[in-house]
Amino acid sequence: MSNDAQSQAGTAEGQGPVEISIDVARQLQEKREELFSEFEIRDEFPPAVRSEAKSRTEGIQEEIEDELDHRQDLRDLTTWTTDPIDAQDFDDALSIRENEETYTLWVHIADVSHYVHPDSEMWAEAVERGNTVYLPGYTIHMLPPILAETVCSLVPEEDRLAHTVEMEIKKDTLSFEEVDIYKSVVHSNERLTYTQCENRLDDPDAPLHDENALVYELADQLHEQRKEDGSLVLNPSRDRAHTIIEECMLKANKAVTHELMWNRGVEAMYRVHPQPTPDQWDDALREITELDGVNISGANWEDPRKAVNDALENSDKRALNKIQRAVLKVMPRAKYMNDPFGGHYALNFDIYGHFTSPIRRLSDLINHWIVHENDVPEDLVELCDRASEKQKDGETAERLYKQFLEEVHLDPHAVNNRGIVTVDEDGDVVNEKGLPPEEIDLRDRSDS
Repeated sequence: MSNDAQSQAGTAEGQGPVEISIDVARQLQEKREELFSEFEIRDEFPPAVRSEAKSRTEGIQEEIEDELDHRQDLRDLTTWTTDPIDAQDFDDALSIRENEETYTLWVHIADVSHYVHPDSEMWAEAVERGNTVYLPGYTIHMLPPILAETVCSLVPEEDRLAHTVEMEIKKDTLSFEEVDIYKSVVHSNERLTYTQCENRLDDPDAPLHDENALVYELADQLHEQRKEDGSLVLNPSRDRAHTIIEECMLKANKAVTHELMWNRGVEAMYRVHPQPTPDQWDDALREITELDGVNISGANWEDPRKAVNDALENSDKRALNKIQRAVLKVMPRAKYMNDPFGGHYALNFDIYGHFTSPIRRLSDLINHWIVHENDVPEDLVELCDRASEKQKDGETAERLYKQFLEEVHLDPHAVNNRGIVTVDEDGDVVNEKGLPPEEIDLRDRSDS
């Protein structure tokens, strides 16, 4: 799931998918192929990669039993996942405990690097792809779904290999009392959607209510502290479920990269975000203040990030998108670098990197490997450049595809949230993925 302003939207619960005609399905397919060619996006997995992925899904339980000799057994710890309703893989899970002066927060991440390592075909393919690309209604995976949706998915009521970030967080300062990162075996008690999480928070008698209420208590404090410290929050209306996931993942990512930099002093894939120039900020703030219904407290003008947060929270909702666009227009692109120098400006973190989404980001996968091996790939600088480049390509392709959807009179937001199906002249569904009816999805077929 996400960090750094990038997440896959879930299907709106209770709403059906967007329906398109066969002709429009063909137009969308042609546009995708054009974008894949332009940005060198690999849609299908080579046979060797598919074969390797399939072989790593065999004998799962026996392998996990063998791994218990080398890992912490956390299967008795209450653990759960929270994801969009249409999520097909669950790569992070939470556990929490309240102590007298601290919270203990466990963030469990699927141990992808156990299966995908530098000597594997899947690693080489992940380097080629760089990240998962999310087009509205169409996903191009970094890793074969046959692996990502099985052994690398923390599905409920199944033992799974994980990389756990255990954080002892002080109640008074929300700083780290202690951080421990280790390989584990976990057992998720339940898979929640965001809506289910919200319902559990409202129902004191529901399963996992106490755990979700406790982790939200912590996440809400972390969120408020970030804003107070000057972290830019472009989505002020995020619900409690999203706040839980965002803040817990940010805290885990921060813990890992601080461990790598300060305690081990090793290179890693750090996320570096430069700040806009004073003139750029002046332009953005001038544009924002000229909007109707915008209100910024005078006390926040010294820090542009706080001024923007104030504008987003206290202005007319009709101005939100325009405020966000004014900021994004002047904000430099974040990059992956082997040194954290410069920090992450938007988050206002001195050191930051990615760890919590190894299924969909090359940076996280490589950082998993570095944490475990306490060593770095020889081509780390090239890998940083590759990940930055492919992320930019993916985002550009997504933007152009959304524009094309609008040209053929489709709402990208609705397609992204509800999915898309192809129907014939009688209104019957002929393809549940929004593809032309004759199209065969070969991206993750198994070789016979």
